[in-house]
Amino acid sequence: MSSDFDFEFGRWHVRHRRLRERLVGCEEWDEFSGTSEARPVLGGNGNIEDNLIHFPDGAYRAIAIRAFDPANESWAIWWLSSASPHQLDVPVIGRFKDGVGSFYAEDKLQGRPITVRFLWLNTESGSPRWEQAMSADGGATWETNWVMEFERA
Repeated sequence: MSSDFDFEFGRWHVRHRRLRERLVGCEEWDEFSGTSEARPVLGGNGNIEDNLIHFPDGAYRAIAIRAFDPANESWAIWWLSSASPHQLDVPVIGRFKDGVGSFYAEDKLQGRPITVRFLWLNTESGSPRWEQAMSADGGATWETNWVMEFERA
């Protein structure tokens, strides 16, 4: 439903963990901080999450744009970053069930086809968690490559 992301509205401190390289067997993680602020748009059928991310090599701005389709009871989520300000990433599409949001897209990583998965976990707690994973084998196996842990500001 269109209220699925209401848990995220407001300001947050965010702890990030991100794999240095994706889908190559890398086990080295970078950890860094950030802030996030989310608010409703589209009369409540969408929202914007504005992020300031302090990567090890410098600050980065990005937004998640989310829109709810009442006819399909699903969400689409796009990512737009200051690194590529004229390019929206392929949207992940999905829904929440039992407090877990699962969203998927077919995309490419360095020219090869992959499946991308976003998970929203702990959404009914005061400490939600977002995870991004990728699969090079159509979803048979997943590599989690980015984790964001939210704490109210």
